Amino acid sequence: MNTSFSVDPAKIAPVKEFAHSSPLTTCRFDPKGTYVFAGSQDRLLIRWNLESAAKTTFEAHESWVQAIAFAPDGRTVLSGGCDGKLIWWNATDEKPRPIRTIAAHRPWVRSIAVSPDGKLAATSGTDKLVKIWSIEDGKLVQEISGHAKDVYRVVFDPKGAFLFSADLKGLVKRWDAATWKHVGDLDAAKLYHYDQGQGVDFGGVRDLAISPDGALIACSGLIEASNPLGAVHTPAIVVLDGKTNKEKLLERPKEDIKGSMWSVRFHPDGFLLAGSGGGSGGLLFTFKPDQVNETYKFSLPNILYDVDLHPDGKRIASAHYDGKLRLSAFARVKT
Repeated sequence: MNTSFSVDPAKIAPVKEFAHSSPLTTCRFDPKGTYVFAGSQDRLLIRWNLESAAKTTFEAHESWVQAIAFAPDGRTVLSGGCDGKLIWWNATDEKPRPIRTIAAHRPWVRSIAVSPDGKLAATSGTDKLVKIWSIEDGKLVQEISGHAKDVYRVVFDPKGAFLFSADLKGLVKRWDAATWKHVGDLDAAKLYHYDQGQGVDFGGVRDLAISPDGALIACSGLIEASNPLGAVHTPAIVVLDGKTNKEKLLERPKEDIKGSMWSVRFHPDGFLLAGSGGGSGGLLFTFKPDQVNETYKFSLPNILYDVDLHPDGKRIASAHYDGKLRLSAFARVKT
């Protein structure tokens, strides 16, 4: 007898922790779900085996590791850092050595996305550029300009037809992945704030997620930045309509939470998973795409900077300032 399961978006529990000696900046599960990888402020890319907890370090960056992405088969992992480098690695090597190193952006690589067919990698940086690279040989395929501010995130849509890029001002651009022509803009400017008193641009789209059918685009970040440099702001998600490019909903916590929504993911069961870090500590949220406030809030022991969802749809990784990679999990329910 076959029994199918879904997960309960209102039940999350801690599973285990992996420790590192420096703050973690980002985290990703590999496509096969065997490992979890993290970037750190001490210039390392780190791999933990989820079952054995064996830890392996990848050393080549000269500054913080900010971005991680995998080829679909899980054999190749790419890392990007505040040194502007994009580095290719064999994901499973016992003693990892760089396969290829490219000076990709000046000064920072902010984000990496791999196309669904595994042929291309898109990167974005503080140089306001998006670049497309061949996974096979590392050659530059296309350089894309058009953003006026730092480009925080790049994401391919699930079918690989479009590339989305999102920046500090909350502007999301859509590019045709066959021609790299600009085919539209989406407005998530509610996540951007300019503070005249402190003289800073603040906020922006910190993460971007697209629903499996492409109908919805979720942009995470912050609103109500009454004191940006003092970290007085509220985590939020702008949900956009993938067909009209218009805003559908602004999602925010029920309570007075301070921080930024650093990460957002569409769960296969149809809800949103998001991670917030800041003045209110580290928090996981689940949201229904059509409701303003969260379904559930789960507190973690330390400020987080990134969240990822395991291929099984159950386990959650979170990267924290205290150097811990924390695993949590949804409860399963029969369907």
